[in-house]
Order: sequence, then C-alpha cells, then structure tokens
Amino acid sequence: MSRFGDDDRSEDEEGEGEDGSSESGRQERSTPFDRYRRNLEVWRASAASSGRSLLWVATGLVVLLVLFTTLYQVQPEEVGVVLRLGRYVRTTEPGLRAKIPFVEQVSKIPVQRQLKEEFGFRTTEAAGRSRSNFSSADFSAEAVMLTGDLNVAVVEWIVQYRVADPYLYLFKVRNVTATFRAMNEAVMRQVVGDRTVTEVLTVGRQAIETRAEELLRTLTQQYEMGIAIEQVVLQDVNPPDSVKPSWDEVNQAQQQRDRMINEARAEYNKVIPRAKGEAQQAVLEAEGYGLNRVNRAQGESARFQSIQEAYRKAPDVTRRRLYLETMERVVPRMGGKLFLDPDARGIVPLLPLDGLKAAAAKTPSANPQPAATAGGAR
Repeated sequence: MSRFGDDDRSEDEEGEGEDGSSESGRQERSTPFDRYRRNLEVWRASAASSGRSLLWVATGLVVLLVLFTTLYQVQPEEVGVVLRLGRYVRTTEPGLRAKIPFVEQVSKIPVQRQLKEEFGFRTTEAAGRSRSNFSSADFSAEAVMLTGDLNVAVVEWIVQYRVADPYLYLFKVRNVTATFRAMNEAVMRQVVGDRTVTEVLTVGRQAIETRAEELLRTLTQQYEMGIAIEQVVLQDVNPPDSVKPSWDEVNQAQQQRDRMINEARAEYNKVIPRAKGEAQQAVLEAEGYGLNRVNRAQGESARFQSIQEAYRKAPDVTRRRLYLETMERVVPRMGGKLFLDPDARGIVPLLPLDGLKAAAAKTPSANPQPAATAGGAR
C-alpha cells in the first residue's frame, strides 16, 4: 500500500508540476488585450460598488434641498408674504412655515419693528460702542432748503414709521423706499417754505414737525403705501456754514436788543406804577382839599346867615355878643394889659415896662382862630 501511495503522490506532483508550468506558460504568452480586459473587469466591479454610494449621496442631497426650499422661518417681528408664480396668495404669521418648493416665494416684512429714514445725515453703528457715529459723506442736497423770506436753512430730520399693510407695501408702489424719501423731501420743503428763517431756526420747530407729519400721513394714505407715520423729529436746524458767522452776529444783536427791551420794561414797571400812584394820590388830595374848602365855605356861609338872622331879631344883643366873643379871642393874645380910666384925676399913672415885656414874650404868636358857629342869639 505504501508503494501504491507513493506512486499516487508522485503522479500528483508530476501533474501539478505540469499544470504550473502550463499556467506560467500561458502568463508568459498573455497579450495586452487580455490585460486590458482584466483591468476593465476590475473597474466595472469597483464602479458598481461606488455607484450605489453615489446614489445614496444624491438622494440625501435631494431630500435636504426639498426641506430647505419647503420650510422657512418667520421671525416674531415679521410676517411672510407668499407669492405663487409671482401672484400674492397669503400672508403667514411668525413661526416655522412651509411652501411649495420652486413654485412659491416668500418675502419677509418687519411689521412690528420701528423703521426710520434719515435726511441730511446718516448714522453708522460702531462695533463695541453704544454710541452711534455719523457718516462723513455729504448729504447737503437733502438738507439745504429755501425759507419763505428767501433765506437758506440747513434742516436735518428723522421720520419714524411702521409697515401697516405688507400687501400694499410690496405691490402698490414701485420702489417704495425711494418714493417715500422723495415724498419726505417734498413735504419738508413745502413746510419750511411757508415760514420765515427765524421761525425755522427758533420758535417754529414744533409747528413744522406737526405739519410735516400731517402731510406725510395724508400722502401715504393717498398713495396706498401701507406705511403708518409715527413721528417726524427735527434734528439740527442751522444756517449754511458760509453765513453762519453773520448769523451768529445777528443772533447776538437780537439777544442784546431783547435784553435792553426787558430792562426797559422792568424800569417801566418800576417807575410808571409809582408815578401813577403818586398822581392818583395828588388827585385824591386835591379832591379832598376842594371838598374841605367847599364844606368850610358852606359852613361859614351858614354861620354868617345864622348870625345875620340873630342880628335882625336882636341887634343890640347880637352886637354885644359878637364884641365879647371877639374880645375873648383877642385879649388873651395881647400879653400884659394896662387899663386906664379916662375920668381918673390926681393919680400919677404907673407904667410897669418890665412886666409888660415879660407878658408880651409869653403871648402866643399864632393867628386867632375863628369862633364857633353861633346857633342864634344868647
């Protein structure tokens, strides 16, 4: 058995040797076409496996594209205006919404946000700073205006507004922002042109803001722009730079004039009322003096009439009474008195000069007062 087995192994080894030699012979005898065919088969196998991977990638991209073109987000202060092939179909509220991809388009309009337009200047927000910076560009064409008295003023202002109707805002007026700015300039020039330069620069600011706001509100409603005007605010109102020094001199002169007028009015208020009071006092004193004189004259006249009536009734008694009353008034003012009897005889008169001088010195020098009014004969 071992012999037969050895024979079989030897035969097999001989066969394998023959096959290996034949295979190596065939490899040695292979042509370039055979090699190209083998490479092509290898490429087909790898392409089949990579094609399945590309199919999955393309499917994922299509799904993502559909999601991105179908879903959209509307912010809380916005609304979405949906157009289907260019025609308005609906307005969507804030939130995550969907639309037909490639057929519908969405325009987001900020209806809750306060918008503003600046005229004569522009503000730019600086990064990292809370204070706004102003642009250095020249916007004088918007701000230079002619006043009613043919003077020039530089007026800068802000208009604050909101979008009240998104449909009107998008479709009723072409290029609504440019139209709105042109409307603002026309209205402000009209309002400023109706006033003098002094009113524009000083006391007329509030009236200008109110009037411009009313005209803008009327025009936006007339044009159906879908805009609600909230406020018109004047910023800087100045004369042009070329005439500003002269304008400052005029203002200083006007301030000096006003100061002098105020001082004159203060002096007037201090002097004139006092003079009027003094004049009124003089008039009242004159009226009182006249009334007193009249009353005294009337009293004296009544007294004289009463004395005359008493004299007519009793002449001797009245004459004696008048004499005695007169002597009562006159004698006490005479000082020293010396009585001589014209019928005395044989007596040497003694004239005491020292006593008469002392009595004369003590006598009052006032004029005698009139006697009281007599009521009749006593």
